[in-house]
Amino acid sequence: MTATIALVDDDRNILTSVSIALQTEGFLTRVYSDGEVALKALVDNPPDLAVLDIKMPRMDGLELLRRLRERSAVPVIFLTSKDDELDEALGLAMGADDYIAKPFSQRLLIARIRAILRRAEGALPGGNGEDEAPQQPIERGRLTMDPARHRVTWAGAPVTLTVTEFMILETLAQRPGIVKTRNQLMDAAYQDDIYVDDRTIDSHIKRVRRKFREADPEFDAIETLYGAGYRFTDE
Repeated sequence: MTATIALVDDDRNILTSVSIALQTEGFLTRVYSDGEVALKALVDNPPDLAVLDIKMPRMDGLELLRRLRERSAVPVIFLTSKDDELDEALGLAMGADDYIAKPFSQRLLIARIRAILRRAEGALPGGNGEDEAPQQPIERGRLTMDPARHRVTWAGAPVTLTVTEFMILETLAQRPGIVKTRNQLMDAAYQDDIYVDDRTIDSHIKRVRRKFREADPEFDAIETLYGAGYRFTDE
């Protein structure tokens, strides 16, 4: 099935050039130059992935992402100004799956899009391929993860995770008590030799903890081992 990519940017030149590049690669595209219009469209008719610009009038990309995450877990890549670490950190904390700094290579953007879509496909029903054994649910204490359906619960309460958050938590939960370094978590969540830094993984972990604490304020199953990495404990 052909994937649909939503592009949200107030720069018409970027919308046109990126849309053409994606269509050349076989994607369907929808373009929006207004954040409020885009939000309604993304919720009412979700694409397979959205690319959001941070700097937009009326509703900027961060506000759009915040409101979108209240209602949808659609994968998101956001575009930020070069060296603007605050925007990057805020976007990841709000639940973006990835970010790219402007000016950016269209080839890089397409590679990131393909990588996230592959991860999303593997996390959804039928995403493993007909010849592969279905992924079995993971049960660790009060945590249950169903990779085949991309469902997570904590003590029976549903927890909505993005594709990247799901991959990171799954890597930790597969081997409780074993410390996973940031590099190992990067390798699990970001494939195809895509570079991300430590701050990206840390931001995703903070977001995952925040979501679980909404279900259980006492949640402390993801431990930080300073200088080493993270581990999941099911005690």
